Amino acid sequence: MRHTVVGSAVGTTGPILGYAAVFLAAMAPDRRPVDCSLMTKVMIQPSYGKPETRRHWADTLDVPVSFDEPPYRDALTPDQRAELRSTHPTGSARFWGATAKHDKRVDTLHQGDVLLLTGQRHVRAIARVGHVVRNPAFARALWTPDPRDCLWSNVYSLLDYRATWIPYERIWDLPGFTTGDYFMGLRLLDNAKSTTILNGLNIDLLLRGAA
Repeated sequence: MRHTVVGSAVGTTGPILGYAAVFLAAMAPDRRPVDCSLMTKVMIQPSYGKPETRRHWADTLDVPVSFDEPPYRDALTPDQRAELRSTHPTGSARFWGATAKHDKRVDTLHQGDVLLLTGQRHVRAIARVGHVVRNPAFARALWTPDPRDCLWSNVYSLLDYRATWIPYERIWDLPGFTTGDYFMGLRLLDNAKSTTILNGLNIDLLLRGAA
């Protein structure tokens, strides 16, 4: 602490008040702006609509995928394999993804952000984002899509995955959400709505109980 800053206070108001000023300055809260980019974001993604999407769910959400084995490892770059192993030391993880039109949204995701996977008017699963890769070949290896469908290019591994059955009404009742909103299309929530979801649905508590 620089004593020269409070020297005049000691001289003009007396030592006791001068030392009090030093103490109060040291105890003052940090008023630096909060970096909102580091706050936990919530992304809501429809994931159980078409029959093919349900097959994808069965392939990479119902069971973990051993990404360190063929054909998955062959589709990953060495750096991507190393990053996935760092996040998932067992060599297996659950995965989900998104098409290229969502690149900008996916680019903002960080490890620990929360994903709500929806279908049949319910949140069917929740998880934290693990590691994100942009790799169409890896997506093709995971989901073997119909060539007529739009190929996923963004792939995210999942941490603390938990199957749920949360009706949309639970979300509609929260501040800032609208009754009758069926969450059609991938949606990255702003910080205020993310916080509302995290608190209103007790997401941290649910994820602590994840298998």
